[in-house]
Amino acid sequence: MHLLDSATRFATVRFSPVLNPSPTPQRRRFFSVRVCLPFPKHQANYHKELESAIDAVERACRLCVDVKRSLFTREGSILEKNDQTPVTVADFGVQALVSLELSKSFPSIPLVAEEDSAFLRENNLVGPVAGEVIAKASHGDKQLSDADVLEAIDRGGKGAITFCNKPATYWVLDPIDGTRGFLKGDKALYVVGLALVVDTEIVLGVMGCPNWPGDTSDGSAGILMLSHIGCGTWTKRLGDVSGKIPGGWTRCFVDGCGLIQKARFCIPESQTWESLPLFSSFSARTDGDDIEDEEIRLLPTCCGSLCKYLMVASGRASIFFLRAKAQKTIKAWDHAVGIVCVHEAGGKVTDWEGDEINLEEDQAERRIIFPAGGVIVSNGRLHNQILDMISSASFQLSE
Repeated sequence: MHLLDSATRFATVRFSPVLNPSPTPQRRRFFSVRVCLPFPKHQANYHKELESAIDAVERACRLCVDVKRSLFTREGSILEKNDQTPVTVADFGVQALVSLELSKSFPSIPLVAEEDSAFLRENNLVGPVAGEVIAKASHGDKQLSDADVLEAIDRGGKGAITFCNKPATYWVLDPIDGTRGFLKGDKALYVVGLALVVDTEIVLGVMGCPNWPGDTSDGSAGILMLSHIGCGTWTKRLGDVSGKIPGGWTRCFVDGCGLIQKARFCIPESQTWESLPLFSSFSARTDGDDIEDEEIRLLPTCCGSLCKYLMVASGRASIFFLRAKAQKTIKAWDHAVGIVCVHEAGGKVTDWEGDEINLEEDQAERRIIFPAGGVIVSNGRLHNQILDMISSASFQLSE
């Protein structure tokens, strides 16, 4: 059973913007961005940043699709970093491309992201990455060079900026969340995720999932999810990736489930249901429709955290559980964009003690978060029940 096939359909609100037949593109520092938002611009304080984020993520998704198409025929495309995480030309290409596009409009806003260029230099991969990026980047005043691409990657790398313990405005990027899913095939989801943080608050987010299964009659795949504080969470087809005309925006909401036994759960691939505190009360099933009183439905796993946030925000899952482990750090880019998308869809995200996720605990670099116990992402209605069950389970993190 595919992860998305078990989801119940929920009511959505569709918004198909009326396009000006002769739009006047807004002038930017080096280029023009034409993005039709699903809500009036005056309602969104950060609509210019959101437009640029959408454009950058859509370009990044096109890069992912093209690289994936040639992934298993191009020698050297699939590699492993020192931590044994699979990494491809796409990871670095996405970071460079998004960095370049954002810096054209917002050069003063720093970027916190996953990669740095040292690995490319050491493995003679500068040329392939630069080629993909230059082909997808918007045209500016000069031709991009390999050095420009490397500089763009390092703009978001470790040590690129120090925040000096002060509130700040910055982008948070996960180039490809779920790289193993990127490598596995069409049915394993992966996400490009970008968020903007302003003075401790995540104010907008954009997620692109190029291989999200199509819900339309033509079967086209790919989804773009955006969120802006006070304006909701919305999705549309990634028509630019498939080469087909995209449909209108659809506002999405978390599901309305109020019973633990009826909820649909997601957990990390690296963790088991038996390692989580609800195991003492419920066993988990991944198949069948007849769920018993002491059972819950566990959706088949998908790679990475952001696609699970996407599942909750779109109403296809009720709860995403992540348990913190002492020997493993939790990265800000695995959660930032998902948090705002779930919040604006009506859900809730906290640590296991019920506190909001603090992106500033890593005061100098804002790269790591320290949620007590772990992270709970829910539809909101079930959140307090889950917190109570965790508290009563007297669960020990030291396992």
